[in-house]
This record gives sequence, C-alpha cells and structure tokens, in this order.
Amino acid sequence: MANMQVILATKIEGLGCEADLVTVKAGYGRNYLIPQGLAFEATPANQRFINMLQKKRAEREAAELANFQEIAGKIAAVTVSLTLEAGENGKVFGAITNQQIAEGLAALGIEIDRHSIELEKPLKKSGTYEVPAKLHAQVTATIKVELTVKGEVVAEEAAAE
Repeated sequence: MANMQVILATKIEGLGCEADLVTVKAGYGRNYLIPQGLAFEATPANQRFINMLQKKRAEREAAELANFQEIAGKIAAVTVSLTLEAGENGKVFGAITNQQIAEGLAALGIEIDRHSIELEKPLKKSGTYEVPAKLHAQVTATIKVELTVKGEVVAEEAAAE
C-alpha cells in the first residue's frame, strides 16, 4: 500500500492536531481527508499555510490552557456536597460516581467532562474526599467532595468510645 504525507487542517482524534505533518494511507488522504477539507497535500507551496495553522494552534492551545487553569481555580474554591440514602440496616443504596460529582459541580456553575474525573472507585461512606480531575495535559484539579449518608449505621466500637 502506498502512503502519502498530508498537513492536517483541524484536530483529528487519533491522528494529530492542525499543522501536523502526518503519513496516512493514500486512499484515506485522497478520498476522505483532502475532499472533506480536513487536510492538505504536503507540498512546498503549502509551507506558508502550515505556518499560519501553527500560529492558530498555539493561540488556541494557550486559550484552552488558560481556560482550564481558571476552571481548576474555581474547583479548588468549592466543596461538592452529596447525599446518599441508607436502608434500615445501614446498607447504602447506590454509590457516588464521577457522573454525580460532575452534576454536583454543574449545580455550582462549573461544567467539566465527567470522564476527566479520576475516581478510583465509587464513594459509599460518609466523609470528605479529595478526587483528582485531569482537565488538561498540564492542569489537574482536586475536587473536594463531602458525602453524607442518611441513615448510616455507625460501627459499635466507635459508639462505645
């Protein structure tokens, strides 16, 4: 199979960002990427275009980074309070997952992708948790989650103390 080099005009998942020079199968480049306007054939004449795309990419990436740093600052300033119900014998119904944490943040006016929340396992016990969220390659925020379980049975040893 013949390959060809193309210059990406936009970010394409799994392939690269704009202004990247990538090698793709000739059919994919000629029949899909170039006609859709997603890429340009890598020719010396397109070098000027690469420079413009690289400048746009740098501006976009700087704006994204600043935006995610601002969001991380907002997240650090708030605590997400969530509640779970427990049954008669203290068994918890359900658990707190990254979906509920994202919804709790949204209720506070902070929108983030739930997939960026790195929750090791669902939360089921009362307490305060610090959950990391990878917002950007260079920005990680810590979400403070305060979980209250209504009707939770406290261990007898703790009650004796």
